[in-house]
Amino acid sequence: MSVIDRLTDEFARLPGIGPKTALRLVHHLMKGARDDTRRLSRALQEMADRIRACEVCGNFTEHERCEICTNPRRDEAVLCVVEEAFEVGAIERTGQFRGRFHVLGGHLSPLDGIGPEELDIPRLLRRIREADGAVEEVIVATNASVEGEATAVYLEDTIRPLGARVTRLARGIPVGSDLEYVDGTTIAEALSGRREM
Repeated sequence: MSVIDRLTDEFARLPGIGPKTALRLVHHLMKGARDDTRRLSRALQEMADRIRACEVCGNFTEHERCEICTNPRRDEAVLCVVEEAFEVGAIERTGQFRGRFHVLGGHLSPLDGIGPEELDIPRLLRRIREADGAVEEVIVATNASVEGEATAVYLEDTIRPLGARVTRLARGIPVGSDLEYVDGTTIAEALSGRREM
């Protein structure tokens, strides 16, 4: 197998990248300056060598603990649970959340053999217990998929007895969209989650 084929196969393993796009990326790298390709290679090597999961929350970090977990100004009373580490960045970019995070590392999927033990749920429960009442609210920010909803229900049933309030991200109509183009499920979620004006 040639170098081009091997690199194309590696790119095609990335989410959202099919064989044609992978080949286009390889050709783009071959046409570009060698220094650009070497810089990309060094960045990938550094990522592989230095990035790890935070020992507290599971977020990506270069240190034992991430910047959020070491920031004393973050609100320890509110914990936001997400499926994957990249979702921490999505919530952080809003500038609206000042609490802490916990990354599950996926969602429950019995058909794929993914149960609570395969996710970082035991460490989440330990964090809440060891906080001794300091965690007042757990925001379950799993995706709106069937698996995400099943994970949310499981987490609610497991966390509520520990004394923390369990909330879920609101679902509804995206800003700037017209009702005639929004699907029925989204409208139903928006209706059930409506609030006083």
